[in-house]
Amino acid sequence: MAKKEITDIFKIQAPGGKATPAPPIGPALGAHGVNPGQFIQRFNAMSAHLNGQVVGVLITVYKDRTFDIELKSPPAAELLKAAVKAEKGSGEPNKNKIGKVTMAQCKEMAKQKLKDMNAFDEDHAARIIAGTARSMGITVEG
Repeated sequence: MAKKEITDIFKIQAPGGKATPAPPIGPALGAHGVNPGQFIQRFNAMSAHLNGQVVGVLITVYKDRTFDIELKSPPAAELLKAAVKAEKGSGEPNKNKIGKVTMAQCKEMAKQKLKDMNAFDEDHAARIIAGTARSMGITVEG
């Protein structure tokens, strides 16, 4: 079987299992030649277990207007906000702290994200997550 010719590869972020073709997702898909209805149906089926958690999606579009979907792990900021039960990060992270996480929690998040991160081991990935936490106004302990 001959390889399909790729016309476009792009990334979006969408709520797992609860995506709709409304903006910003629908127009982004349409601009790249992807049928929003088909994408939403496949994406929601693939990501139903994430239950509304924002997740990254890599979409490969082929010349015959078919497409492949690759789910990525949720962004570190989303995982951290869920851990401290905050709606958003601090506007002044050096002054206003919004919560605390432990290094053990950072390691758990790193395990979940390791395949999508630029790190060789879990310890390094945990330090990257801890840096993201500090930049959001979350104190990292231990």
